[in-house]
Amino acid sequence: MRIDLLGVLDVRENGVSVAPTAPKPRQVLALLALHADRVVPVSALIDELWAGRPPRSARTTLQTYVLQLRDLIALALDQQAPDVESDSPPRRRAKDVLVTTPGGYMLVLGEGSSDVREFERLSGTGYRAIDQGDFRGASRLLREALALWTGSAFADVQTGAQLEMESKRLEEGRLCALDQRIEADLRLGRHRELLAELTVLTSRYSTHENLHAQFMLALHRSGRRGEALDVYHRLRGTLVRDLGLEPSPRLRQLQQSILTAAPETPLAEQQTPAAAPVPAARTGGTDSMRVN
Repeated sequence: MRIDLLGVLDVRENGVSVAPTAPKPRQVLALLALHADRVVPVSALIDELWAGRPPRSARTTLQTYVLQLRDLIALALDQQAPDVESDSPPRRRAKDVLVTTPGGYMLVLGEGSSDVREFERLSGTGYRAIDQGDFRGASRLLREALALWTGSAFADVQTGAQLEMESKRLEEGRLCALDQRIEADLRLGRHRELLAELTVLTSRYSTHENLHAQFMLALHRSGRRGEALDVYHRLRGTLVRDLGLEPSPRLRQLQQSILTAAPETPLAEQQTPAAAPVPAARTGGTDSMRVN
């Protein structure tokens, strides 16, 4: 089985899609696929579908959705080649793929793959590479992780409270991986290559201090000190206006280091801000940036 959730929902068995077109069965499949190989309680599925106000027929309706999913899985399993050898493992049935348990349902991934799990594996390995000073390896791993995203998580799925919460969690993980990939690229001296990307990102995430700090560094190292300071002032204006906050001490320290840098050495000789320990660096806040 192949599960893709980081964009349009796509769940395939034998290369055949088992994703239904109706909104609520898609919702059920998305939640089961996200928690593949783990039991999803009936109560969690009902809460996802009906937001705490289930109809009296909720359990029966949920069973109907599960049967619809099993029908699609059965059609996909029919595409398997027939058993030739007597000692070959028995063919799987739809009930073996979408299992009923005493407390709920479980989608069995088995030896298949999930883009969410692959993203978490690659990004976690990338974070460890940064902590070990392997910035080239970190950049490569985090690029591979981010390439798994083809859109927003559950992009075409109607989301209830649980899928909405999981979508936010995944998007935060995506932003953290992006932040750390840029950190690695700055360490590798790729400041000019980052300018266009950071222009877009700081516009999209207008109060994200770490991305703005990275943009300031990339501009300054490209000999564009005035523009780097403009980025700081724009961020400060947004923070004060929208949140009633001043930039963090770390960002103010970065501004001062840019102000006092000699114009003939536009940070080309200055050290890149060091990556913070894993818990701080993954939050997406400015505390993941240390200025030396």
